[in-house]
Amino acid sequence: MQQKIRKAIIPAAGFGTRMLPATKSIPKELLTIVDRPVLDYIVAEAFASGIEHVIIVTGRMKGAIEDHFDHAFELDVSLRNAGKHPLADRIAQNTPAAGSISFVRQQQARGLGHAVWTARHIVGDEPFAVLLPDMLMVADRPCLKSMVDLHALQGGNVIAVERCAPEDAHKFGIVSLKPTADGPIVTGLVEKPAPGTAPSNLYISGRYVLQPEIFDILEKQTPGAGGEIQLTDAMLTLMETQAIRPFEFSGRTFDCGMPAGFVAANLHMAAARPDLAPYVGIEIEALSLARRAVA
Repeated sequence: MQQKIRKAIIPAAGFGTRMLPATKSIPKELLTIVDRPVLDYIVAEAFASGIEHVIIVTGRMKGAIEDHFDHAFELDVSLRNAGKHPLADRIAQNTPAAGSISFVRQQQARGLGHAVWTARHIVGDEPFAVLLPDMLMVADRPCLKSMVDLHALQGGNVIAVERCAPEDAHKFGIVSLKPTADGPIVTGLVEKPAPGTAPSNLYISGRYVLQPEIFDILEKQTPGAGGEIQLTDAMLTLMETQAIRPFEFSGRTFDCGMPAGFVAANLHMAAARPDLAPYVGIEIEALSLARRAVA
């Protein structure tokens, strides 16, 4: 029987430069998708996938993240005194239970791999999950839940992948696969391959289940692209001794760390809500009419 995935790391220490100037004073992870911070959705996915303890890696100017996941006593009292009990109850239900969430500070911006490594003492010697806070993954069944189930059956390491148009493969981190009797395994990871050279059109999409041995690799990892400690470089080393299996996610993924993905996520999530869908439809129709008028 495989060891249960109980802990998840969410690296949230980045500056959010792709969303400036909005992120000059607001952590990018707290930018809202409709009426919830994007990070709220990611944490909810972790808990819905059976995770018992979430570790959020933050940095300077990210104290608001800790405040968001804390119990706001004054707000709760104020809402209830005003008779807004349903709203107070909803906020209380979305607040993580005491002891289920921890925060670690990445004191230097040294890359994703380094951010994951900073949580090593809380994770300990057990397999764990990593969820990127920019990537909102929408499906009936949480992506991480499916990955946790795959790990329970086959063990090892699991990464989420998705298909892109072959001509767009040079924009992503692409995996190469080898079929085996137990299903495909990852044999290579190529970051933004030159056009026409990609080994597949499957790209890494922001969810990982990893064995604890990767912490030792990250500790010795030399800086890679951008002079940073890259998680993919450590995974290449891990592949020499452990299998990495792909899980192909078939839902919708929105990169909320860039304007186009952020807007698309807001439209998609608003359209899925009965109280907002009519307004989204009106605005889209108005935009379509405006474009036709200009044309």
